[in-house]
Amino acid sequence: MEGNSSDILKQVRKIEIKTRGLSNEIFAGKYHTSFKGRGMAFSEVREYRIGDDVRDIDWNVTARIRTPHIKTYEEERELTLMLLIDVSGSRLFGTADKTKKNLITELAAVLAFSAASNNDMIGCIFFSDKVEKFIPPKKGKKHILLIIRELIEFVPQSNGTNISEALRYFTNIIKKHCTAFLISDFMDTGKDGKANFSDALSIASGKHDIIGIRVYDQREKEIPDVGIIEFTDAESGEKVWFDSSSKRARTIYSRNWEKYEEAVNTVLKKSRVDNIPISTDDDYVAQLIKLFSYR
Repeated sequence: MEGNSSDILKQVRKIEIKTRGLSNEIFAGKYHTSFKGRGMAFSEVREYRIGDDVRDIDWNVTARIRTPHIKTYEEERELTLMLLIDVSGSRLFGTADKTKKNLITELAAVLAFSAASNNDMIGCIFFSDKVEKFIPPKKGKKHILLIIRELIEFVPQSNGTNISEALRYFTNIIKKHCTAFLISDFMDTGKDGKANFSDALSIASGKHDIIGIRVYDQREKEIPDVGIIEFTDAESGEKVWFDSSSKRARTIYSRNWEKYEEAVNTVLKKSRVDNIPISTDDDYVAQLIKLFSYR
């Protein structure tokens, strides 16, 4: 817990005021046009017109009336939006005004309110190296505030990361096509430097519309010269000393980050998953607008 019940409610209210306003003013229209509905619903039968697709001819009606008629369809606008939220130990890192956890919470809230303004259902999966919590999709402000509260105060049982577990659970429990945001730092690579979740992501993206949001902090990308510092791996607990006064050490550190980025981007691109990186000191509003605009 990050405080008593009164503190949590104040945090929820603060995030609601900030993110709901952003959602209503900026994202509602872009969200609506950026994500397709879950399919085409039957609308009516009408007489065939030149140029209509012959594959839509309703042969039963045509035989009965003895003039060609076709079935017409309209897009089902109502969506189910799923948020796959990384709650592993590394999300607690942050050196700017906010931690990765703070950023994830605000991103999730903005997306949830955007979905609500489109009358969509919103659900959540919290994951570490296992599925920690499942919140079934529902509509309504009360439901969104529940999600925000959980994002603020949820304490996972594990600190590790296993994105494959989350994706497998997601594809098994959500049967109908939906839009899903995978919000994570994607720190799930093997000793060979390759991402561990390639196969699971490929299967999930074949069934659903998945968008990746990779959150990070600038100090994970590069380190300034501040002398000898101690690093603690938030997921494994391992501690190491690092001499940041060494230019060679800082260069190796930055190159390792570049390799990690390349590994993650390769898997996302292979699975045709749209994605954006967002830093804890970024203007995430601009980044989300960019994402919505190119979809």
